[in-house]
Amino acid sequence: MTRPIRVLAIASAGGHWVQLMRLRRAWEGLDVTYVTTDPDIAPVLRAQALAAGEPEPGLHVVQEGNRWQKRKLLVQLFQLAWIMLRLRPDRVITTGAAPGYFALRLGKMLGARTVWIDSMANAEEMSLSGRKVGRHADLWLTQWPHLAREGGPQYMGSVL
Repeated sequence: MTRPIRVLAIASAGGHWVQLMRLRRAWEGLDVTYVTTDPDIAPVLRAQALAAGEPEPGLHVVQEGNRWQKRKLLVQLFQLAWIMLRLRPDRVITTGAAPGYFALRLGKMLGARTVWIDSMANAEEMSLSGRKVGRHADLWLTQWPHLAREGGPQYMGSVL
């Protein structure tokens, strides 16, 4: 018997997390571990699993950081490297921001298939993280049809 596919689903807190949670039916029945930057998400995730009759998923919380907080980003990178080395996910799915960028890059190094879904908030152009990580993703998606292009992000619909 083979083990279920191991999925790492990761997003920053806020809108990125909301969009990721709207996709969770896509990995139903798989071995999912979530990663985010908000420690207050744990009881909510636990309650949602209980209400759906599902086992409680794994959850890791990493340091919040952005491009103006280099030290925090470095801490976040090391936290994610530790998580990724321990979990060895088969798939990495992210709706973005810094932790998603790092997880996708680390996941590729470990042989995982990866999906980047740029935030719905990026209506005029791809996010900075999305632009930087796109060429490394196995599937690179935008939620705006006018941002899709050949050799760039694809449009397959929106999450919200």
